[in-house]
Amino acid sequence: MKPYKGYLGTIEFDENDVVFHGRIIGIRDIFTYEADSAEELLKAFHECVDDYLEFCAEQNKEPEKPFSGKLALRTTPEVHRLVSRAAASDGKSINQW
Repeated sequence: MKPYKGYLGTIEFDENDVVFHGRIIGIRDIFTYEADSAEELLKAFHECVDDYLEFCAEQNKEPEKPFSGKLALRTTPEVHRLVSRAAASDGKSINQW
């Protein structure tokens, strides 16, 4: 599923109820959606994101930002060196790699 307004959602299928369902990922609040078809699920996902943003506005709460694509992590100097070498051998920086 493509991001909508920067937010991503899951897609699952419940065989017992014969329904598609999912939830917005990357936020702490739980906002879910469901539908009988893939087309309807996409529409339900968009409505769910809009509902989340509306909920935040009503609560005077800043909506959580979707994933930025940046990932900061700590590692050992040895792992850092190995990653740097691997990236360099591919002709890339660590961030590009």
